[in-house]
Amino acid sequence: MSKLGSLERTLLKKVLLWVALIGSGIAVASCAGLPPPPPSAAENPQYRIGAGDGLYIFVWENKDLSTQVTVRPDGRVSFPLVNDVVAAGKTPTQLSHDIQRRLARYVKDPVVTVMVNSFVGEHSEQIRIVGEAAKPSALPYRKGMTVLDVMIAVGGTTQYADGNRARLIRTFAHGRVQETYALLLDRLLKDGDISVNVPLEPGDIIIIPQTYF
Repeated sequence: MSKLGSLERTLLKKVLLWVALIGSGIAVASCAGLPPPPPSAAENPQYRIGAGDGLYIFVWENKDLSTQVTVRPDGRVSFPLVNDVVAAGKTPTQLSHDIQRRLARYVKDPVVTVMVNSFVGEHSEQIRIVGEAAKPSALPYRKGMTVLDVMIAVGGTTQYADGNRARLIRTFAHGRVQETYALLLDRLLKDGDISVNVPLEPGDIIIIPQTYF
């Protein structure tokens, strides 16, 4: 019984240390040999507008106020009568409500709809691919996106890529914890092994190294 109690105390200390590391903001890396876990089925985040997004702002029964705009690098858009409005980080619904409140000074009971017609998104909503991709890119995340979808979008890898040493960096706990996973891109792209295709989550980073000569 004394040995069992000692083992339990040791395990408890390890658990408490793990919690303390996460709470203090220290990044903890996982074993790179495991595939990424699937996205949580409970999460269904709303799209948040980012710099570079194209928006169509429609004001009901006010055609002259309806317009198409692009979110500037500072995260704002210019709109008739209300000047600059912060758009980045908001959902389309939140932005429409902001514009409605400002327009109410000039228009009786305005009804505003914001539609995103070209997507970039916030950095936390993007998938970034760096290294030996044919076209290193930052892509807007789409629900159900996988590594294969991303590799098709960037045109695959270069001739110098070591696809089976690629890594996926995933961030948890509001940016305080990162985990690293192995990706077998050569098996996926060259051998057609769909079993190594994995789902992605918003904010994932894929790093493709050069091969050794």
